[in-house]
Amino acid sequence: MTMAQRHHLPLAQDSGTAVTPPDVRTDLSGGPGEGGGDDERLFQVGDLAKATGKTVRAIHHYEELGLLTPHARSKGRYRLYDEGALTRVRWIGKLCDLGLSLGQIQQIVSHWKSSSSAPEGMAHVRTVYQQKLEETRAQIAHLSALERELEASLAYLDTCETCDPGRIVVSCSRCNHHDAADAQPDLVAGIHGGNGRRPLISPR
Repeated sequence: MTMAQRHHLPLAQDSGTAVTPPDVRTDLSGGPGEGGGDDERLFQVGDLAKATGKTVRAIHHYEELGLLTPHARSKGRYRLYDEGALTRVRWIGKLCDLGLSLGQIQQIVSHWKSSSSAPEGMAHVRTVYQQKLEETRAQIAHLSALERELEASLAYLDTCETCDPGRIVVSCSRCNHHDAADAQPDLVAGIHGGNGRRPLISPR
């Protein structure tokens, strides 16, 4: 395949229809690259990587793990992929974002393929997704708590601008710019080991 024949997956804003290069042919009955089957929109590994935000190395690694299979090969023996590969790579990426390893994704695919029925296969997938949903919600709650802690800490630190420039940092644990009932947020108190103007606990 020459550079002039290289096929690029069209971007979302493209209105035209992608044209399959003349040496890309897929015979669905006799195997890819053989015979005179209908031409399909196929593209090379670089285009797949660009469209999904992955590296070419990552795409090849997915193939090595059995998570991705080229749809065909050109006469020049280039790997060619269909749009199903685009969906599969994005799916892998989303599962990785959810914290699944490639090995765990392999197990999902293997279980689905070996299932005796479609409902059985999808039930396993649903179980995995349900667990990840619960974990994601727990992470959101944890991050929301950290968000509130950061907001409180920043609000507290905003008063530091009014502090006497001559004060030394050790006096921060006895700050008198705040009400005595207002304890310093942990993200502030942890810097000097104190907790607002409450007495420090002596180490044993």
